[in-house]
Amino acid sequence: MKDEPLLYVYAVVRSPGTVDPLPGATLGTGLAAVDHRGLTALVEPVPAAEFEEAPLRARLEDLDWLARVARAHHGVVAEAGRHSTVVPLRLATVCRGEPGVRRLLEEGEHSLSEALDRLTGAHEWGVKLYVDEPAARPVPEHAGSGTAQGGSGRDYLRRRLGEQRARQDADDAAARTARHLHEALARTAADAVLHPPQQATLSRAPGRNVLNAAYLVPDESRRKFLDTLPPSEDVHNGLRVVLTGPWVPYSFTRTAPGEETDR
Repeated sequence: MKDEPLLYVYAVVRSPGTVDPLPGATLGTGLAAVDHRGLTALVEPVPAAEFEEAPLRARLEDLDWLARVARAHHGVVAEAGRHSTVVPLRLATVCRGEPGVRRLLEEGEHSLSEALDRLTGAHEWGVKLYVDEPAARPVPEHAGSGTAQGGSGRDYLRRRLGEQRARQDADDAAARTARHLHEALARTAADAVLHPPQQATLSRAPGRNVLNAAYLVPDESRRKFLDTLPPSEDVHNGLRVVLTGPWVPYSFTRTAPGEETDR
């Protein structure tokens, strides 16, 4: 088995699978298909110097390397998803040769087949709700001087309490809007997932993320789903809705295999 090449497994489709017109070389020497009992894995030979167990563990700490792998992974999955229903596997899923890939397919046969059935004719849509953060007001130099400034300290505290109440009211309104929006969208979707709100440093979007949801929408329900989104003029002042998609349904695969099974 040690003589078998390492194969990076991108995704699984129904047999007969094809690698055309997918990209040629991505992470290794070009894509290939491994078939097993009605399932096809899209794979590519990759160098042991990067993907053998020990170097892979170290590479997973290298953000630039991870970004390159993620781009290639998403590129193959997205292109495959244009032509057929696809179940993406986890990033850096590697097997030892075709026997290892077939073992992965066999062990995950039930969950992969169920996922393919569930995802056929549907796509993932993402909806995010942001709260625009108010600009911070400057603190007066005499804010902490209390009665020495003729009551200005009390005025400052009163103003701060008012700002805190306003922020709490805005947070409550955002939470209600997020809840009602999610409930309405979920009713038009086959499935829905609430992801943790994104940190601004990751999303690089203005405002504070209060809803980060994904929806599995059957293609025949797409118009109903999109019509459920409120127009911008109907969104509470200070809130902003962002729609993304359609995507390959990454959030709804829920497949068991995803790690290398036979190094």
